[in-house]
Amino acid sequence: MRRSLTVLCLLLALPMLHAASPGEPADWKATVNRSLPLLGHRNWILIVDSAYPLQSSAGVETVETNAGQLEVVRYVLESIGKSIHVRPDIFMDAELPFVPEQDAPGVTAYREQIAKLLAGRPVQSMPHEKLIANVDEAGKLVHILILKTTLAVPYTSVFLRLNCKYWSDEAEARLRAKMSQTSSSPH
Repeated sequence: MRRSLTVLCLLLALPMLHAASPGEPADWKATVNRSLPLLGHRNWILIVDSAYPLQSSAGVETVETNAGQLEVVRYVLESIGKSIHVRPDIFMDAELPFVPEQDAPGVTAYREQIAKLLAGRPVQSMPHEKLIANVDEAGKLVHILILKTTLAVPYTSVFLRLNCKYWSDEAEARLRAKMSQTSSSPH
């Protein structure tokens, strides 16, 4: 009887031991390919450094890439570029230009490399805490995909808020202006 009880306990514990064991990082490219068709206007994709916090909001999915940050940024931007439905609004930490090389070795080379990678694209700067707050707030309503990289340099995360590719900000502004004219005109 004691032996049967021991065997039963081991059988019940095996799934928990397996779930707790560290495994291989998820295939992040497959995650991007699977998620991108489902993502749309107002969703976010973050490509973050290794110390970015694990967020606990229900709408946030974090994937360890075990890859370099520039590789992940390049792949995600190329994938978005091939999509028919979304385009990225790019945000970066306002702190990055001020991080000194003596405090964060490699930051100067990173700034040069990311500038080349993002050349020709509008990039908005915002304080890191504000960006995290925006993502946290968005995660209450929409899905956020966080791709964690092996980069160990502070304030290097790239935040991509997805926008509609086939409907421009200018078209939206014209639509809203027309709607406000219609609603304010007397009947």
